[in-house]
Amino acid sequence: MKKGILYIVATPIGNLEDITFRAIEVLKSVDLIAAEDTRHASRLLDRYGIKTRKISYYDEIEQKRSAELIRKLNDGMNIALISDAGTPGVSDPGYRMIQKAIENQIEIVPIPGASSILAALVASGYATDRFVFEGFLPRKKGRKTRLEELAGESRTIIIFESPLRLLKTLKDLHIYFGERQITVGREITKIYEEFVRGALPEIISHFEQNKPRGEIVIVIEGLTRKVKKDNQ
Repeated sequence: MKKGILYIVATPIGNLEDITFRAIEVLKSVDLIAAEDTRHASRLLDRYGIKTRKISYYDEIEQKRSAELIRKLNDGMNIALISDAGTPGVSDPGYRMIQKAIENQIEIVPIPGASSILAALVASGYATDRFVFEGFLPRKKGRKTRLEELAGESRTIIIFESPLRLLKTLKDLHIYFGERQITVGREITKIYEEFVRGALPEIISHFEQNKPRGEIVIVIEGLTRKVKKDNQ
């Protein structure tokens, strides 16, 4: 029996119109959609008249559900994996599932789409030829070491943060990065999209006066000769 195909489908990061024609066709044609949150996914699927059966696939059940989905793929079912926003496996469930599919010699087809990482990067105005994505910084163990390492990074740095921890992270960045230029992208692609640019002390002051809300991406200028000179 021919094995099924696992499609890794990127979904909108906010604006529901940021989905490709190809993604819609795949979601309509597969046998099953594995969604991080089926209720959240329903908003997108209903918008485009997608009636495909859904099954939940989130962090707490990822290992158990992966085994179940692999069995279905081995039996010939085509499955689309989606997260709440963006590309599955990028700071979202999906990594283990993809690994198991590879181990089982199941064909994997990525369907690219909206990316908060790239959107924030190109809107920052910093160098785009070389950059590093760090996801969420460690909350406690390893945080100091990671910040020390990143402070010497010459590539543009991109990290995720929650609005509740944004000010703490900005103040930690100020300790290790000094007067470095950063851009904070907030609610990217949504109604209240905002990009706040400036030196770290300015950005800290801004968010002390304006309570941050929504999904946040921080882009930090890499350490260059000019940055070194400016911080001396």
